[in-house]
Amino acid sequence: MSADRYPLLKYPAYVRFWMADAVSMVGSSVTGLALQVVAVVTLQASATEVGILNAARWLPYLLFGLLAGVYVDRHRRQPLLVGTDLARAVVLGLIPLAAALDLLTLPLLIAVVLVFGTLSLVYDAAHQSFPPSLVPGPLLTSASARLEQSSAVAQTGGPVAAGALIKLVGAPVAILVDAVSYLVSGILLATVKPLHPEVATGNDQPRNLTQEIRAGLTWVYRSSTLGPLALTSHLWFLCQGMITTVYLVFVLHTLQFSALLLGVTFACGGVGSVIGATASGPFGRWLGVGPSIIACRWLTPVAYLAIPLAGDGAGGLVLLCLAQFGFGLSIGLDSPIEMGYRSSITPSRLLGRMNATMRSLNRAAIVIGAPLGGLLADHLGHRPALWIAVGGMFLQAILIHRSKFRHARLTD
Repeated sequence: MSADRYPLLKYPAYVRFWMADAVSMVGSSVTGLALQVVAVVTLQASATEVGILNAARWLPYLLFGLLAGVYVDRHRRQPLLVGTDLARAVVLGLIPLAAALDLLTLPLLIAVVLVFGTLSLVYDAAHQSFPPSLVPGPLLTSASARLEQSSAVAQTGGPVAAGALIKLVGAPVAILVDAVSYLVSGILLATVKPLHPEVATGNDQPRNLTQEIRAGLTWVYRSSTLGPLALTSHLWFLCQGMITTVYLVFVLHTLQFSALLLGVTFACGGVGSVIGATASGPFGRWLGVGPSIIACRWLTPVAYLAIPLAGDGAGGLVLLCLAQFGFGLSIGLDSPIEMGYRSSITPSRLLGRMNATMRSLNRAAIVIGAPLGGLLADHLGHRPALWIAVGGMFLQAILIHRSKFRHARLTD
């Protein structure tokens, strides 16, 4: 494999970072399904309870997200990545242990997910801010695309593997795979050597937490392009939180599909992500940053129209697979372009706060959307709840289409 043809291979620090990310993503794709199957099948949780569990995963982003951005901007990113990976391995290991001792309950599962989410919050803020230390600026979009590709590959095989593992050894034991993946990822990250030694900025300066948080918020929401991108992203995640919660119960209970077939539908989303991430570079150069992301924001709700139309036969399974494929394609195309754009226009001193602000409030929207979806499903039915969420997805597409973000360029 030629380094001239694949310039990212010239940067071994990035290659190790990429490998670590790929390993943890494989495990995460297993746990993402296994956790919810534990709740629905093992603990007999209702749609509302599944929504609460999903919300717990992202509640720390709502509570501590902006603080995490300031913290990451004041510390070296690599030690944070290593420490949180190793800690997440320990925390996830508690789930199969509790199951083996017959101590696993829904409140305990929610508590473990809360701690896991807090660690993931710090990891995510540092993770998104680390690539600029590993590759030159012109390669940031390509670097993000490669990360998205590995994530997409994990999402393709992971859910199917998760379904098979759950059937073979049970959902709690399947979560051990993710615990081991975080351990391996942490060890790999510890060996990464950035292009330039990281320096903890601002530790020798007087701290004004309010001012630092305000600087991050101002950078994001007063920007003519980042502002509309952030606000419509929040609505997107609100609706996605609703759909994710209702989808699982809809497929397992209403349509009576197995966990393995549920995993197959998610795997189709992974295939779409692989294709999208591979094509994101040419796609972004062809349409430009603003129009390409807006096109992806339309693709998601169009694809999701198939979910509430699905029945319990083979045709219904095909519709679900098509919906997840279209969703994965939109994410694969969108994410590298968006991350490259956000990183290229944001000063290094604000990267942690910018990423934490957008990611935290996006996840805060899931905290609202996940239980809301569950409540709507329990009171109105699964299909009506899905139609409402899909309608919200169309609304965010309309709003970003009409905003100034359509003029966004890498030179902004």
